[in-house]
Amino acid sequence: MTIIASLLRNAQLPDSPSERLDAELLLAAAIGKSRSFLHTWPERIVSSEDAETYASYLQRRRAGEPVAYILGQQGFWKLDLEVAPHTLIPRPDTELLVETALELQPASPAKVLDLGTGTGAIALALASDCPAWQVTAVDRVEEAVALAERNRQRLGLGNVRVLVSHWFGSLAGQRFDLILSNPPYIRAEDPHLGEGDVRFEPSSALVAGSDGLDDLRVIVAQAPEHLVPGGWLLLEHGYDQAADVRALLTAQGFTEVASRKDLGGHERISLGRLAC
Repeated sequence: MTIIASLLRNAQLPDSPSERLDAELLLAAAIGKSRSFLHTWPERIVSSEDAETYASYLQRRRAGEPVAYILGQQGFWKLDLEVAPHTLIPRPDTELLVETALELQPASPAKVLDLGTGTGAIALALASDCPAWQVTAVDRVEEAVALAERNRQRLGLGNVRVLVSHWFGSLAGQRFDLILSNPPYIRAEDPHLGEGDVRFEPSSALVAGSDGLDDLRVIVAQAPEHLVPGGWLLLEHGYDQAADVRALLTAQGFTEVASRKDLGGHERISLGRLAC
């Protein structure tokens, strides 16, 4: 017989930056309980079947596979989202896009566009907080669109539509009050691509040319055709790309151009407003 406390004590995930948290998340999933249950009942016996499931989870994690992919879910904002290896794993830093959009308070009801939606995280977070907003979420990867749609349906958000589109490709003639995107922005030769969780994430959602700005250039150049006068464009980017993105926005005629810092103190998003 094996108890919860023993399984956690012997988890051994030395290469994980969050070893204890990972062990608890994986064990809670294996036994179908919450993390709080592990702390409340550390002497509870775990069945041999659940112990085997937990062992398989640990083996995958030791091989570097992200916990979110092992469990098939990830928390973002106030939501629990299904995730899969053909989409990026939603990260806390991206919540800054959501926070900033809510602070800007576009006119209600507002039309909002999330470019490269992946799991649907940004679009669904905004739609859940602002039921009067009409949110469009697009992605060029059909599997990602299907995943975002499953998340939308499970959350019961009727004010979101999910479409296949490579950036603005399927949105001719449509304009929005607010456009957001967390596009690929990593340099093709960035050594971090061979480290940590990103080894398992789709490179098409990470890499954007030699300087990491290829997709950001496209979005900034095309966004004015899809914004109403006075509409906002919000973009996530790399920790050292803020000045470049501000320059792109300014060159395209955006006003009130600024950047905001993430939880680590890095300028993580930049924004601009289309002149009225």
